[in-house]
Amino acid sequence: MTGPRAYLDIETGYDQSLTVVGILREDRDILQLYGRAITVPAIEAYLDGIGVLHTYNGHSFDLPRIKGELGLDLRKRHACRDLMRDCWRKRLMGGFKAVERQLGITRQTDGVDGMMAMALWARWLDADDAEALRLLLHYNREDVENLAEVRRRLDGESPAAAGKAP
Repeated sequence: MTGPRAYLDIETGYDQSLTVVGILREDRDILQLYGRAITVPAIEAYLDGIGVLHTYNGHSFDLPRIKGELGLDLRKRHACRDLMRDCWRKRLMGGFKAVERQLGITRQTDGVDGMMAMALWARWLDADDAEALRLLLHYNREDVENLAEVRRRLDGESPAAAGKAP
C-alpha cells in the first residue's frame, strides 16, 4: 500500500463509549479528537490517503469500538495491521505497556493505564477538570507515538527519538 503510515489508539469511558481518538500520520502531526469532536468526517478526512493503519489489539478493541459507536468500519476502508499479533510472533507478550517495557520504550505518563484514563475522563466531565483532560490527552499521545516506535522496532528500523532506545 502506498501512502504514509498511520497509528490509531482510542480511550473509552466507564460505559465503553469513545472518549478520545488519537491518530498519528507519518506525514502530519497527531490528531486527537475527544468528546463530541469524534465524528466520522473528522476521522475519514485525517485518514484520507494513508497506506496502512496500525493499532495494538485494534482488531479486537479499537476498530470494533469505532465501528460500533460511529458505524465507521476502518478495516473495510484501509489496510490495517494489528501490531499485537506481530509482537506475539516475536515473543513479546502482554498488553501494550508490557511490550513497551520489554522494548525499553519509556513514557512520561508511566503509571497511567486504561482504568485511570476512564477516571480522568470522568473528572473532566464531572468537574470540568482541565488538568485531567490534559493528562488524558498526553497519555493518548504517548500511546499513539509509541505505537509508531513499536512498529519501527518490529520492522528492524532504528529508534526514532532520543531517550526511547534501550
